[in-house]
Amino acid sequence: METELGRRRWRVLTLGSVGMFTGTLLTTIVAVALPKHIGPDLSLTYSEALWVQAIFPLAMSVSLIPVGRIADRFGLMRFYLLGLAIYGVFSIACALAFSGPFLIVVRFLQGVGGAFMAATSMALVTAVFPPEERGRSLGINAMAGYLGLMAGPPLGGVIVSHISWRWIFLITLPLVLVTLVNGWFLLAPERRDRAAGPERPAARKGAAIDWTGTLLLGLVMATLLVPLISVPFWGWLSPLTLGMLGGFVVLLSLFILVEHRVHEPVLNLDMVRKNRVFAAGTTAALLNYAAVYGVTTLTAAFLEIVEGYSPQQAGLILLTSPVFIAGLSAPFGWLSDRIGQRIPATAGMLLAAAGTVQLGLLPSPAPDWRVIVSLACVGLGMAAFSSPNTSSVMGSVKRTELSLASGFLGTMRTAGQGVSIGLLGAIAASGLGPTGGRVLFLGERATAAAAETFGGGYRTAMLVAAGLAFLGAMVSMVRGPRTEQTTGDRPTR
Repeated sequence: METELGRRRWRVLTLGSVGMFTGTLLTTIVAVALPKHIGPDLSLTYSEALWVQAIFPLAMSVSLIPVGRIADRFGLMRFYLLGLAIYGVFSIACALAFSGPFLIVVRFLQGVGGAFMAATSMALVTAVFPPEERGRSLGINAMAGYLGLMAGPPLGGVIVSHISWRWIFLITLPLVLVTLVNGWFLLAPERRDRAAGPERPAARKGAAIDWTGTLLLGLVMATLLVPLISVPFWGWLSPLTLGMLGGFVVLLSLFILVEHRVHEPVLNLDMVRKNRVFAAGTTAALLNYAAVYGVTTLTAAFLEIVEGYSPQQAGLILLTSPVFIAGLSAPFGWLSDRIGQRIPATAGMLLAAAGTVQLGLLPSPAPDWRVIVSLACVGLGMAAFSSPNTSSVMGSVKRTELSLASGFLGTMRTAGQGVSIGLLGAIAASGLGPTGGRVLFLGERATAAAAETFGGGYRTAMLVAAGLAFLGAMVSMVRGPRTEQTTGDRPTR
């Protein structure tokens, strides 16, 4: 029998998409304002500037899986609205920041709110839409997330060029307030359905929370992402980088050992070990983000440092990818509802590989049309991959694990972001010496020789990104058919 939320599923989709957009927007918009606006205004030190940028995705990655686990027990809509409120409150705090340490702390708390939204948004959509509409609805949801992620640089460029940088944290507040009011009225029918989204057996409500596993998982993600985010500054062979990556291996082994012995683990490892669709889809998402997340940041640096574009000119060219994603994510989701997820998701990864190969082969000077065509190919590939892959992953788990699956998928994406910035950024800046990270991420001016060196490093990084995308396509191909756990009525192809 259809629930009240199911009858209002398009309204739920709209609310969830707002959260996806606002939550991802600030992961890139701050990068534009940080070097020449936030940093000088708050007198940030080198390390403070790094952590202002890194702390938001780190907070999300540490929080996503535990939040998803708890939300599956206590209510998707409640946790989604709570996350939106946390995000809104600490967005205001960010706009009022008076020092680097204060901004870092409130950015962390803002990232926790983002994790609440990211862990529940896709789960809500999956819960209220029938399987035959899931791909299209998740396509719209993914479109909002990708649009926020990639619209950050151009939007940030416009804001800091005309008004105070503080407005980058306030620009989404009207959306947040409207969404909170609308979501509040959806809580009443949710209570009548006695479930916040998916089915929630009473026995699970009283289950103990795996606090040990939660703490270990947070440490695992921190020891992985902190060095990956920091490697353009620290270097791959620095004792700090190697020490933290070594700690990641030890803590991951300990986490797996502990989770095998817990009755209600924070992460059910069987989802990865015994569910081929879930394992392949989440791994493909990791590789997708590792391949394409750094493309926007590095291409912006290439256009400005090597080609001499202004930030506003570069931002307009970088709109190419989000335009394709915004226009085609929902159609590709609809297509996956008809033909299955494996073909469009795999083809999308191959298209992304083709686009990054083209970026890696750009001449100098690079014609505008070649940059635009390359970015269009990357955007087309992301649109073709994202919603079918998400539909495949979310359709392969039980209804009682939807938020956990969403959180795990989000964690893999965040880890991919760290790999992308760490690996591709290090390759692009490898010829610049110890100042490379400062030139790329803190806005320091590059000499003519450094610009030429960076151009060569950028092209190599794009070819490496193409290799990661091709590997992701191969992983996507092996997902195979599997009966959907959420409905049991249609195989995921």
